[in-house]
Amino acid sequence: MVEKTHQSSLWPSLVDPLRAFGTRVAELVSPASEASSDGNDYTINVELPGVDEADITLSAHDGALTLKGEKRVEREESGKTWYFSERQYGAFSRSFRLPPDADDAKVRADLKDGVLTIRIPKRSGEDAASRKVAINVG
Repeated sequence: MVEKTHQSSLWPSLVDPLRAFGTRVAELVSPASEASSDGNDYTINVELPGVDEADITLSAHDGALTLKGEKRVEREESGKTWYFSERQYGAFSRSFRLPPDADDAKVRADLKDGVLTIRIPKRSGEDAASRKVAINVG
């Protein structure tokens, strides 16, 4: 029988709030997204308000899409007796695992009104089917 020591039971209680805080921070910086599918394409919409196209990188590799970027938003307002300045900065990264029939060589993306729309065509039945691999005998 293994006995829990006082130290091991204390450690998770100290770490849990930090872990939860890290998750909340990641959720704040990470852009919201939604994925859908129709007969021809997979579509991923990512909310990127205030993010310039030059600050976005999208790559496809080994059946996954990786979206990286940086948000840099500045807003200043002033009046006769007041001044307001707000700045938001932060780097983000999101990865999406693609289904086996997704053709990651033909990914296209459009940025409009703060929403990045990524379309990944589905391979046709023959292209998506598994292929026999030749075995070389040496």
